[in-house]
Amino acid sequence: MKLVLFDCDGTLVDSGLLIHQVMSETFGHFGLPAPEYSRTKSVIGLTLDTAIARILGQEEIDERITEMALHYKQTFAPVRARPGFAEPLFDGIREVIDTLAAQEAILMGAVTGKSRRGLEAIAEAHGFSRHFFVSRTADECPSKPHPAMVLECCGESGVDPSRTVVIGDSVYDILMAKSAGARAVAVSWGYGDIDEMKAAGADAIVHKPADILHWI
Repeated sequence: MKLVLFDCDGTLVDSGLLIHQVMSETFGHFGLPAPEYSRTKSVIGLTLDTAIARILGQEEIDERITEMALHYKQTFAPVRARPGFAEPLFDGIREVIDTLAAQEAILMGAVTGKSRRGLEAIAEAHGFSRHFFVSRTADECPSKPHPAMVLECCGESGVDPSRTVVIGDSVYDILMAKSAGARAVAVSWGYGDIDEMKAAGADAIVHKPADILHWI
């Protein structure tokens, strides 16, 4: 049995512009200049409070950051409902999920910096709920690159980390996988830096979703 764990934002769905818009509106609400899009992309995958702290250049999560994270969560749904701010699947992802779901020797799951509510909304919108056997979100675990998300998914599914593959688009995904003892596949269509993911120990770099199937 193998366990395949997908990151969400930047790996399954193209949510970068939506995340950046909500982040910009959150910063504006607190009288702060909006971050550059490149800066927002660099923290996608982290839990929300850690991501905001990174953008602000802070080490500690203080009361202001906690308030900003709450405002972000309250703002996300209304912004998402606006025209042009959907979270579409990357081309080819649906076929990969359907193909893996048909394999009896493979279990699938998700490990994401999104909230539980956010992940469930994505899974339900795209019909993945029935395919994801296990998942961990920012609501249950420390921020990536801490290995807890992977290790807890392995424990719940009964699959050893050595038989687990983490697929993600950021250096945080790669570091999380390697520190958990799992293999790591980096995707090039997301928001992360390929060179950084290689340096972090990615076992493979794939350039289109179908390549995931060949690698697994």
